[in-house]
Amino acid sequence: MSEPPAAAQGAMSAAYRSLTIGLLAIITLTAFEAMAVATAMPVVAQELHGQSSYGLAFSMFLTASLLATVIAGIWCDVRGPTPSLGIGLGLMVAGLVLSGVADTFWLFTAGRAVAGLGGGFLIVAVYVIIGQAYPQQVQPVIFGWLAAAWVVPSLIGPYVAGLLAQYLSWRLVFYGVAPIVLLAVLVIWPSVRHLGAPEEPTMDRRLGKQQVVRGLVLAGGVFLAQWALYRAVQTPEAGSAAALYAVAGVGTVLALLALPGLMPAGTLRLKRGLPSVVATRGFINLAFFGAEAFIPLMLVASHGISPATAGLALTSGAVGWSIGSFVQARVRTDRHWLLVIGSGVLAAAMGLMSLLTNPEAPFWLLILVWGIAGFSMGMALSTTSVMILKMSAPAERGRNSASLQLADQLGGVVGTAGAGSLFALLRNPDNPADTGVYVVIWLALAVFAAAAMYTGWRSAEQDPLAANRKEFRKV
Repeated sequence: MSEPPAAAQGAMSAAYRSLTIGLLAIITLTAFEAMAVATAMPVVAQELHGQSSYGLAFSMFLTASLLATVIAGIWCDVRGPTPSLGIGLGLMVAGLVLSGVADTFWLFTAGRAVAGLGGGFLIVAVYVIIGQAYPQQVQPVIFGWLAAAWVVPSLIGPYVAGLLAQYLSWRLVFYGVAPIVLLAVLVIWPSVRHLGAPEEPTMDRRLGKQQVVRGLVLAGGVFLAQWALYRAVQTPEAGSAAALYAVAGVGTVLALLALPGLMPAGTLRLKRGLPSVVATRGFINLAFFGAEAFIPLMLVASHGISPATAGLALTSGAVGWSIGSFVQARVRTDRHWLLVIGSGVLAAAMGLMSLLTNPEAPFWLLILVWGIAGFSMGMALSTTSVMILKMSAPAERGRNSASLQLADQLGGVVGTAGAGSLFALLRNPDNPADTGVYVVIWLALAVFAAAAMYTGWRSAEQDPLAANRKEFRKV
């Protein structure tokens, strides 16, 4: 009996089994790292006296990822995904070790930045591998499984990290993840080392250099803006604060000048089709990750919940995310509707979170609401991943995947840095349990989730209403 063609085989068929297992291993490790670090952060900030710069540890990770994502997109289009994959895993290990040995908050943040470089190289390589190795009809299943790879880490990662931080040392969180990342190299490498560059690459040396320069300017501008904002809200002198706000403005302008050349044409104008897919990705990441960074802090500081128990909120979000991604792989409707619905549910969840900041609110209800927020993200984010590969020519998968990840990271940076600036500006140092600042953060982020409903609608390559009217006229 002849073997079925590759397009007819499943993700766990003999043709793809080792590759699928390797990709699942990498994403599982990434999930452990993300969930564990977020849970341990309140203890880290307290021990290293970094409460006022709490959001910086998250946003610097994402800022470094911006630069790595740009370089990785170019590299993958020229040389294939394997160099980016190897460099990414190495940098992630180095960043974890640096954060683990840090004795000051700035050194800890530097370690997060190095790990962010690794994450940027890593995730673009994974997307390009999926685009090269799997047929299009299998890709939604793969993205669903990659989201499901967060389930086990989300169930045990926050709780274990909380226990380590509470009873032993938060440093063990970082030391424990590093050797497992190295193990992932051995799992994935045999399955991907044969993958090369596109047969007809469109990225020449001159364009590649231009993109690297734009990436440097973007990352530099974002770093300058967030550093100046954090310093400004902590500076009592009006003159010094004004100067820092001006520096933040310069950084913002630099980032805005570099950004259009790194995104699909028309992204900032919310052009219909692929550009709006990328914009939707940025908006939903801004809302979700800006909120998630501060949920453990709110629960520990305002609700009096232990770090291990507070991690259950992150667990519920990750489990919901996995379920949402699983659902999107089985939905047969036009995919832009999943973006509209997912963004709307996320905006509603953010609004409900603002009501649940009250310490008297039931903890189980907060867990449920954040699980719903995670469900909306899993459905929408996986959908954008499928749509970007479907809309991209083979030679452009690297740069378009990089643009999608760039939107991921830029949204996360703006969300965490913006929420962090609001926190530093509005928090009451004399009353850490005050919840008013969190209400402001959740409502501000809900606005961006609502904006993603509009860009999700525009992600369809033609106006659905116009298409329906056209068909009606034919009848």
